[in-house]
Amino acid sequence: MEIHIDSAVLAEAVAWAARVLPARSPMPVLGGLLLEAGDDGRLSVSGLDHEASARVEVDAATEVPGRALVLGRRLLDICKVLPPGRTALTVEDARLSVTSGEVRFGLSLLPLDSYPAAPALPPVLGEVDGAAFAEAVGQVTAAAGRDDSLPVLTGIRLALDGSVMTLAATDRYRYAVRTLEWYPDLGAAPAEPADVVVPARRLAETARSLAGEGRTRIGLDAHSIGFERAGLRTTARLLDGRLPRHDKLFALGEHAVAVTGRTALVEAVKRVAVVAEGDSPVQLAFEGTALHLRAGYEDDVASQRLSATLDGAAALTVAFNPGYLLDALTRFTAENVRLHLLGPGQRALLTDGADGHHRHLLMSVKPLV
Repeated sequence: MEIHIDSAVLAEAVAWAARVLPARSPMPVLGGLLLEAGDDGRLSVSGLDHEASARVEVDAATEVPGRALVLGRRLLDICKVLPPGRTALTVEDARLSVTSGEVRFGLSLLPLDSYPAAPALPPVLGEVDGAAFAEAVGQVTAAAGRDDSLPVLTGIRLALDGSVMTLAATDRYRYAVRTLEWYPDLGAAPAEPADVVVPARRLAETARSLAGEGRTRIGLDAHSIGFERAGLRTTARLLDGRLPRHDKLFALGEHAVAVTGRTALVEAVKRVAVVAEGDSPVQLAFEGTALHLRAGYEDDVASQRLSATLDGAAALTVAFNPGYLLDALTRFTAENVRLHLLGPGQRALLTDGADGHHRHLLMSVKPLV
């Protein structure tokens, strides 16, 4: 194999494929990246482990077609320090030479015959706008669990019903839901709504990398999900199980609704939370057209007043874990945020407006004395 490629293009392709490489594996070849150069002037770079795969195609000048398998993280480190400009990749005996200007690296080849075949992209069911999808995934990821002893809670629910995609995540203490439009392939979409759980970290990485202009194709089968756009392709295994349904949790019944500026509230929570420690909450006291924030720990206190409206009650005081509250607020994009409140120590629902495309449920805690 012998090809020539721009070093920046190579670095970007290697970084994309290296995302799925396992940190440790009993199979050393799974730490490899497969480089394949064809006669069509394209170089593909792919990596995989038992849970995910990634493949990218980029333009390259092929002198001699061929394949090479090398340690992926080592190649990634090399690409980061290559000088800008034209880079040559050449297989010589049992080594891949990477040459850029006066700089040259040599990498040992891994055995191709023991490298597993990459999984195929599952059947494509439709498309979603890449930028909208990335925003939506980012908004719900904050609520996904981090405890690997409960694997399903480390995932994001992805449900497809007609032209509506629903993304949801929960760690049992909060629950985020976001709906958006997607474009089903009516000839391929299943008769029944699709409802799966995707590892949150994998989905977040994929969504960010596909956030450019244009649509992303989504494929799905019983065990995996796949995404494809403009020479990029990735798959991930689904998690077993289902997330708790949010329908009843989000049905608050009779409640009060407070509205305030989102950016001002974020800044105020960050400010007063400076004196909050451990489980010390941030208190939000709504009365008339004012919102009084207060936080404290032992003899240290902080407070701030903001403008707000409250409907459904003359006055209401609630309190939240400041980290959870900020995680929710910073994922919203609307100018104002609505807080649907039952009362202290009960569920509270944050929404982005009357349409409620983005909803985030928090449990309030006991207010400060």
